[in-house]
Amino acid sequence: MFRFDEELKVLLHRDAVDGRKGINGLVALVEQALALDPFAPTVYAFTNKRRDRVRLLLWDRSGFWLLMKRLEADRFAWPREAAVLELTVEQLHWLLDGINLAAVKKHSARHYARAS
Repeated sequence: MFRFDEELKVLLHRDAVDGRKGINGLVALVEQALALDPFAPTVYAFTNKRRDRVRLLLWDRSGFWLLMKRLEADRFAWPREAAVLELTVEQLHWLLDGINLAAVKKHSARHYARAS
C-alpha cells in the first residue's frame, strides 16, 4: 500500500458527503463550506453515509488526486468529535486499515528530571 508523507496535514470532514461529487465538487466543499485552501499541503478525507467508502482529495503541484477506498463488508469507524478533525498521517493510515481511533489510547507523556 502507498504511504503519505508524514509532513502532510490530514483533515477529516465529519459529515457524510454525496458520493457523486467529483474533484470539482469536493474542492468547492473545501473552499466554501469549510473555508479552507484546497491547494494547501493537506489531505482532505470524506466518507459517505454508509461509511463504507472513503475519498481522499490532495493537491500535488500540478493537479488534484482523488483516491477512493471501498470496503466490501465492513464500515469505517469515522470520528465524530468536530465538523473538521485534524489527524496525523499515521492516524489516517490506521483509519484506512480499519482501526477505530476512539479506541486507540497512547501512553501519557512522562517528564522526568533524572533517570534512576
